[in-house]
Amino acid sequence: MEAGKVPNEVLDKIVLSKLNKIRKDIILRPGIGEDCTAIDFGDYACILSTDPITGAANDIGQLSVHISCNDIASCGVPPLGLMVTILCPVGTSEAELEKVMDQISETAAGLNVEIIGGHTEVTSAVNKIVISSTCIGKAPKNRVVSSRGAKPGDSVIITKSAGLEGTAIIANDLEHRISDKLSGEQLERAKGFMASISVVNEGVIAGEFGATAMHDITEGGVLGAAWEVAEASGTGIIIDKDKIPVDEVTALICESLDLDVLKLISSGCMLITCKQGEELCRTLENNNIKATIIGSITADKNEKILISKKEGSLKVIEPPGADELYKVI
Repeated sequence: MEAGKVPNEVLDKIVLSKLNKIRKDIILRPGIGEDCTAIDFGDYACILSTDPITGAANDIGQLSVHISCNDIASCGVPPLGLMVTILCPVGTSEAELEKVMDQISETAAGLNVEIIGGHTEVTSAVNKIVISSTCIGKAPKNRVVSSRGAKPGDSVIITKSAGLEGTAIIANDLEHRISDKLSGEQLERAKGFMASISVVNEGVIAGEFGATAMHDITEGGVLGAAWEVAEASGTGIIIDKDKIPVDEVTALICESLDLDVLKLISSGCMLITCKQGEELCRTLENNNIKATIIGSITADKNEKILISKKEGSLKVIEPPGADELYKVI
């Protein structure tokens, strides 16, 4: 298999098919495109999610916090606590470990999230530091948003712009590959995208507003997230390529490295479906969060389409494969 998330067909056939439905108190179970699980704890649901950081070399402590917290936010609630496992290769210095822990501690504090446990180990099983984080939140039991709630007629919204995380990782880890294509100012701006990786604010706002589905746009990019939400919801989806916001710096980096920005890891962007799309966009904009309607949900579950009037094209959105980032790291 290629580097990256296991393909959805393999995940479905070999992983998800092995899972048994045993307990009645599990109210949100694993599935294609689902970011979290939810457990019935009386009046509230306990929301849990877990994620590793494997694709980045720098800023992995910061990323590990944001990626896990973003998943909880995709259920429409703020994260509360984080458990972190850190696997260090043999020869890792104390200073390297301390740098990672400083990032984790500072980033979590900035989100009002407490580090509540974890595990730290030096092992020959890895050749660079690998972090896996498990995040916890809570939601009123009747207000858990998932990836599978999209309804025909909903608007499809994304926040910020496509390829944010991929842009930041490439700028910070692969500066030598792009420094001759960008000005110094553009390079620093691309590195600065790391500060926009959190989607906690938009997740909470959209959850309170009444979003029907949310999905943190990670590996597979905007098109991968669109396919997964439609697949999870049993609906179709039409995305207008011309409306997808792409920052100029992201476009330059993707062009120079021959990457498809719509299939590039995009943490920092939330895909949201909502009946009152324009009103939700205004609400997000009023909270200084850029939001753009890029398409709509349809009833035909076999209809997953990317259109572009500028290009005069109509293409089928395929299941996500390996993320574009793995072509260059």
